[in-house]
Amino acid sequence: MPLPHALARFNRRVTNPITRSFAGRLPGFAIVVHRGRATGHEYRTPVNAFRRPGGGYLLALTYGRDAQWVRNVLARGGCVIETRGRRVELGNPRVVHDPAGRSVPALVRAVLRLIDVDDFLELDRGKPGSPG
Repeated sequence: MPLPHALARFNRRVTNPITRSFAGRLPGFAIVVHRGRATGHEYRTPVNAFRRPGGGYLLALTYGRDAQWVRNVLARGGCVIETRGRRVELGNPRVVHDPAGRSVPALVRAVLRLIDVDDFLELDRGKPGSPG
């Protein structure tokens, strides 16, 4: 069970503005730049991000696969992330279920298990809306 929606609302208003100040520069973090499905408004959501072989990324779905940012990225076919001081275009998003957490570092795996997170968004390097 991912983190509760009430915590997500709190994080959107309080924690995310603080986290955005460093998430685009630190390893293991990124800012997902995505557009709302209905409004077209640009959003910037801090996430845990892990580089995959071939240049893609794996994003931990700490609020589950139904989080608004996940739905936006899936609907648009990709997003841009800001990580380690650079912008990376990503496409071909897909939700993957990995209860063993094989794709993330051991320390992160332990934390994600504590909060019962076993879903991830996997994306390939490439323009949003285009395959790889």
